[in-house]
Amino acid sequence: MRYVYPAVRGELTRGVATSFAAEPLRSLIHDSGAEVPVWPYVLGKVRGYSFEPLYKHAAEAALADPALYELLSLVDALRDVRVRERKIALEMMSKRLLENG
Repeated sequence: MRYVYPAVRGELTRGVATSFAAEPLRSLIHDSGAEVPVWPYVLGKVRGYSFEPLYKHAAEAALADPALYELLSLVDALRDVRVRERKIALEMMSKRLLENG
């Protein structure tokens, strides 16, 4: 994912948390107080650095479907450069795919 759909970061904005800042990773990863990745979205409630989603309406779709939100957040963690989070996301994604396979 990280080579096919590399993470594109931008400036600080308001949006919907993604990657390690959203569930299911948020409860496992302790926040260091730094800015978090967000999909830019006018109605978003989290402030962080812009993280370009795979699909421009990902924030709206994710807010309408919690299961989709979790999967998209895991995919974004795979796209991110943080090794620890990528490993955890890969394990979680693999487990979900095997369970639903």
